[in-house]
Amino acid sequence: MKLNSKQLLNELNQFIGTSSYHRLSPCFVVTDGLKYLMDQANCYWLGHLFGLFLARTSHEENPFIVLILKCNSLKALLIIEDGNGNELDRQNIDCVAFPLKECLLFASWYKNCWVGMLPTEY
Repeated sequence: MKLNSKQLLNELNQFIGTSSYHRLSPCFVVTDGLKYLMDQANCYWLGHLFGLFLARTSHEENPFIVLILKCNSLKALLIIEDGNGNELDRQNIDCVAFPLKECLLFASWYKNCWVGMLPTEY
């Protein structure tokens, strides 16, 4: 059963850490909370877009990355920042179905890969 946006936000706020990591690519894993979001919102495309950007990002220059997704009807704006408000990339996305009007995700370099997470898991 898929959740409505209010239910989904309530569920996402329950994630305050992770017990395991889920590999999306060789250098990108996601936490339990981000995997839950991708499962419930049917948005593995978002995880893969984040992973593609991170694969070409220098973790030495930017060890922390913020993803902001703003949705309006079937269009979305994806913004990538360095955590200090400096925009690194942006992309318009057409024909996207996403249950939330806005989504904020973090990624941090850890050992040998990027870890994608919900803000509550940071």
